[in-house]
Amino acid sequence: MQLETFNQLDPDRAARVLQACAHIPNWIAELLQQRPYPAKEQLYQAAVTQAQAWSWPEISVALAQHPRIGEKKAAAVLSEKEQHFSQREQAQVETDAVLQLALYQGNLNYEHKFGHIFLIRAAGRSGQQILSELQRRLLNTVEQEQVEVKQQLAEIALFRLKQEIQ
Repeated sequence: MQLETFNQLDPDRAARVLQACAHIPNWIAELLQQRPYPAKEQLYQAAVTQAQAWSWPEISVALAQHPRIGEKKAAAVLSEKEQHFSQREQAQVETDAVLQLALYQGNLNYEHKFGHIFLIRAAGRSGQQILSELQRRLLNTVEQEQVEVKQQLAEIALFRLKQEIQ
């Protein structure tokens, strides 16, 4: 969609566009409040700036909306747009049976340690790169991991926003 179209959407429809990027109500509200945007770069910068204010409780709620890495089918509770984003982002992640098993086991270990799914911007990464990141991040403390999750979620949100509003 063009920026002009986004600027003119009614608030509910515009909120749904942003929700497909990140399930964080305060982020959505702030971005809506700043409309109209004179240029898409200003929208993108506002999205990045607002993402810096995300709290861990907000991020935890948003994590519940993401499928596990390696799950080819996005969760049924996601909107059609979110399912499409997730499937497209993970489509490039090639996995053979050994890599699939390693990701599965890594996800279990990660969830056991941190209490939430492993989140990574999959777009542009190979399955092996994702596995390497998963293994590296398993060594993080809870605090270190929360910082990384926030960064990954912000990258995913911006990636999706740039795909949605051009």
